[in-house]
Amino acid sequence: MERPRTIAFSQARGPTGRVSQQVSCAPPMHSPESAKEAFAVELARFLDQTDGVAKSGQLFESLSAFALNFEFPWIAYRPYAADHTFKPLRRNPAIVSYPDEWQEHYVKMGYDRIDPIIKKSRKQARAFRWTEVYDDVSTTEVERRFFDEAAAFGLKSGVSVPLHGPDGGFAIMNFARPSYLHLQNKTITYLQFAAIQFHLTVAEFANRSDLTKSPTLSPRERECILWVARGKSSWDIGRILNISANTVNFHIKNITRKFDVTNRTVAALKAVSLGIIEL
Repeated sequence: MERPRTIAFSQARGPTGRVSQQVSCAPPMHSPESAKEAFAVELARFLDQTDGVAKSGQLFESLSAFALNFEFPWIAYRPYAADHTFKPLRRNPAIVSYPDEWQEHYVKMGYDRIDPIIKKSRKQARAFRWTEVYDDVSTTEVERRFFDEAAAFGLKSGVSVPLHGPDGGFAIMNFARPSYLHLQNKTITYLQFAAIQFHLTVAEFANRSDLTKSPTLSPRERECILWVARGKSSWDIGRILNISANTVNFHIKNITRKFDVTNRTVAALKAVSLGIIEL
């Protein structure tokens, strides 16, 4: 079955002047009814995939592929503590595919302290469009500037799904796109179903990890993977630790081998989930 989307990648300079990958999504070429049917099939396929998935990285890739059907090339999942301090839960680290430039800018500006998406998610159970927050009369100019700057980095619109748990903690799944195309309510429903399934499956992974023996990392390896989890590149980590980027890559390669994973992002996820590092 042909997926109802066309994704094109190009290179462009971001607001900081650095070259970054840009994504453009062409409108679906199906009729509304056939597109609706195709999306329902894709949701069923994603739900089926989560039954047999063995690793968090594979689950994240499956959700990313599902979100592309709705022209969302970027997703971000992050749980928060029950005391509302918005610290990532020890066994559920953030999983983010946002552009690196935006992640770095977010941290630099300390936006975790004023993020209007977090504020909205604390009070609401249903999924919501970012435009709902932007247009709300209670939203401050500083909070609107947050969305304006996100748009400047390519994240022009999105959907957020609050995921509240029985213990008072909660998580947020964000879906972002590089366009201002109108979002139908049906689309938001599909995304919410997928986000809930992802959240529940990640919780199962966290429970399983309690029974998993943690690999032994050297002090330098723990330092490297900690900075990976905080969104730093090998070059950045090298400057922080006063070692070369090649040495950083050497340590990260050893870590991925010990964790039996294929990339640094999944390695960082596993290191946090096992309690080896804390963000």
